[in-house]
Amino acid sequence: MDRRSFLKTSAMGGAAAAASGLAAPAIAQGNRTLTMVTSVPDGFAVFDDAAQLAIDYITAMTDGQLSFNKMSAGSLVGAFEVFDAVSAGQADVYHSAEYYFLNQHPGFAFFTSVPFGMTTQEHDNWYYRRGGQELHDELSGLFNLKPLMVGQTAMQPGGWFNKEITSAEDLQGLRFRMPGQGGQVLGRLGVSVQNIPGGEIYQALASGAIDGAEWIGPYADERLGFQEITNIYYTSGFHEPGSALHMVFNIDVWESLTPTQQTICKVATEAAHAQNTALSLAENGAALARLQSQGVVARQFPDDVWDAFGRASAEVREESMGDPMYAKIAESYFASMAESSAWFEIGDGEYMRQRNRVNAG
Repeated sequence: MDRRSFLKTSAMGGAAAAASGLAAPAIAQGNRTLTMVTSVPDGFAVFDDAAQLAIDYITAMTDGQLSFNKMSAGSLVGAFEVFDAVSAGQADVYHSAEYYFLNQHPGFAFFTSVPFGMTTQEHDNWYYRRGGQELHDELSGLFNLKPLMVGQTAMQPGGWFNKEITSAEDLQGLRFRMPGQGGQVLGRLGVSVQNIPGGEIYQALASGAIDGAEWIGPYADERLGFQEITNIYYTSGFHEPGSALHMVFNIDVWESLTPTQQTICKVATEAAHAQNTALSLAENGAALARLQSQGVVARQFPDDVWDAFGRASAEVREESMGDPMYAKIAESYFASMAESSAWFEIGDGEYMRQRNRVNAG
């Protein structure tokens, strides 16, 4: 029995059990409603904005032939159980960050973000123009899934801490919320890593269950109210220099759509992705200014901490290179990053340096 047949006929643990009451897509008078499960509560800035905009676009562009019943984290399945529910065919589509599912395959990290990896534009270049989408399709197909990129948090800050980090030794024993490969890196540096869903971070930080956390960026972090708990905010992080989100269909549901509906979904998610990227980048500066007016201090990690992050990141990447699929994705990812970076450095980078110098004069 192949992987896809197995997934279609097997229970997927607690997630499938929790989702077993879900109905098949509702179809009436040519209209169809798909069940979408997500990894955050409704209304979460940037993250849920991307999901809502995509389904609004698809519904409008199909004139209501396709619509969605969006079920937020915990309302049907848990935040980290959406992958299993859709893979097993118990829900139709999920919206989430792919690095939540490294237990399924470590290669999923690249489709969200990896430490010292691609910036927002570099990631879009790879995904749309240098084979990233095709590799994502190949990996996801093993799990009965079809992904579309929709959502981009842009560079994520180092996070909120209950104490200042003056050296790498200060990380020892720290209880810190960070998912993905970034969390694996911190674990190598002595951090007690907590992989807490977004909807639970504030309470964990406020109660003292954790000593710090990273989320998305000033705009989204302000909305969650982290500034009410601590004013120590590291505004540049190593872990997610540009983090993509995805809308992922059960592949049988995807293949049941008409070619026109599939094209609309692709175009709508690309449009929503562009809007969401602009939202992230446009709002963070103003949000940081508001946070600073409330006493938040923007800090940067010292060089020795960055060096420790770099060494541990290389170790984490290397430990999965024995997996052929992981190695294939990594080779494509870093080749595209080098290509994009080389141009940005001599093009945009030099222009920005000169612009800042001239404007300062």
